Amino acid sequence: MPPDRLPPLNSLRAFNAAARHMSFQDAAEELFVTPAALSYQIRQLEDHLGVKLFNRLNRAVELTEMGLLIAPGIREGFARLSKTMQQLERRKSSNVLVISAGPAITAKWLAPRLYRFVSKHPNIDARVSSSVKKVDLEEDDVDVAIRFGAGKYAHCRTEKLFDEYVTPMCSPALVNGDRPLRTPDDLKNHTLISDDTHVGFFDLADWNAWFEQAGVKDGNQGHGKLQFNVADHALDAAISGAGVVLGRTALAQGDLDAGRLVMPFDLKIKADFSFFLVYLESRAEDPNIRAFRDWLMDEIGGYATRETPGPAV
Repeated sequence: MPPDRLPPLNSLRAFNAAARHMSFQDAAEELFVTPAALSYQIRQLEDHLGVKLFNRLNRAVELTEMGLLIAPGIREGFARLSKTMQQLERRKSSNVLVISAGPAITAKWLAPRLYRFVSKHPNIDARVSSSVKKVDLEEDDVDVAIRFGAGKYAHCRTEKLFDEYVTPMCSPALVNGDRPLRTPDDLKNHTLISDDTHVGFFDLADWNAWFEQAGVKDGNQGHGKLQFNVADHALDAAISGAGVVLGRTALAQGDLDAGRLVMPFDLKIKADFSFFLVYLESRAEDPNIRAFRDWLMDEIGGYATRETPGPAV
């Protein structure tokens, strides 16, 4: 059907409401019209399409085969139209920038730094959406995303931020405590902390892999094990002295800089994936996105000068 032959919008709205409610009365109340007016709009749509969409029963209505066929597409179309209008209103009425990032990288890396972006760009209303759920930058109300992955996303521009390494980390007090950490074998005397946030999403070296690279046999049969489903909780447990965490350098950088955590051994295993900034190619020139991108790259430059990955495999 040519675009200029599409049915009137009001008749589509009437059909969408009636198909959801399975009631002309309820649909009419939703649209603030009379049941007779709504019935007329649906008949207009049926005449336009040349098919019957509803069976009118005694006290109810039901969708015909043709009605069932078109209902999902019309419902989805109105949902997308509504979302697009909401996005337009948000960008028209305020200078909002929605940033999507995982909970751990938000808590440990982005949040402690974001005040500098807000100070530099007070006209931009920065909003962080923290979740492990995938986002669709074309559909969801998100402007930019920070993602840990391979950096390949359809219709998007990606810019690498930094690599990730895993290595044992612990409280400074633990290194020279009652059970000092002099060699990797000494880890057998400590609780081994880990997180499973990556499971099902990407591969990341675990304690077994690190012990294998370190040449330690049965290293994972140590004093005890403690696992979290949130990476920053695992780091916090290590800071408290609960044990030694197989930490991720990017997430732990602030704690390492502040001396809350130390890395007792040089061996680090480089992750297969890296952190990327992701945004739609079609919005690459958006001033808010450009401002965030430029600020973030400046932050990364300062972070890179402090980062000391050490030996990596």
